[in-house]
Amino acid sequence: MTLKRHMASPSRVDDDVLLDAARDCVLAQGVRRTTLTDVARGAGVSRMTLYRRFPDVRSLLAALMTREFGALLARTNRTADGAHARARLVAGAVAGVRAIVADPLMRTILDRDGELVLPYVVRRLGSTQHIAEQFLLSQLLAGHEDGSVRVGDTNTQARALLLVVQSFVLSHGPATTDIAPAALLGELTHLLDASLRPEPT
Repeated sequence: MTLKRHMASPSRVDDDVLLDAARDCVLAQGVRRTTLTDVARGAGVSRMTLYRRFPDVRSLLAALMTREFGALLARTNRTADGAHARARLVAGAVAGVRAIVADPLMRTILDRDGELVLPYVVRRLGSTQHIAEQFLLSQLLAGHEDGSVRVGDTNTQARALLLVVQSFVLSHGPATTDIAPAALLGELTHLLDASLRPEPT
């Protein structure tokens, strides 16, 4: 009866139900072993219901990553504190790295299916990267106004910062085999703060 109800009214199935099921599957068996059939079964819907929303596992994973990491970044950015914009930017960026590398979904993807993030490094920026960049842009603009960030082209500064920060996320595993994670993040804090500090007049 439940299956028939879902099949008859696929539009009533909330995307979060499907994405929650996808997350459970990925955590249990990795991306490459996750199928639409697995996700549909976990969500309690027909495969066709899922297929109408997401034609393949790759599009489903992209939506899942955007939801999970977008929400995570939003939470860390809201709690970023500091006396000025540069301090808030640095605190938010480092907190974002710390939260993402500790996230079970990101750890599973990087450990089991790391090649899936390669397109977001060598071909295009993804939705999560744009979310992170918007936070950087807003704090850079505020920093230019309050004088805590050195003057420069805001878009270029934000993109450069994004590249630095994402490298700490993607390489966190191998980078911390012989260096304490806290020490590495401490160095990231110094790098970001020093690169943004206004030059002495």
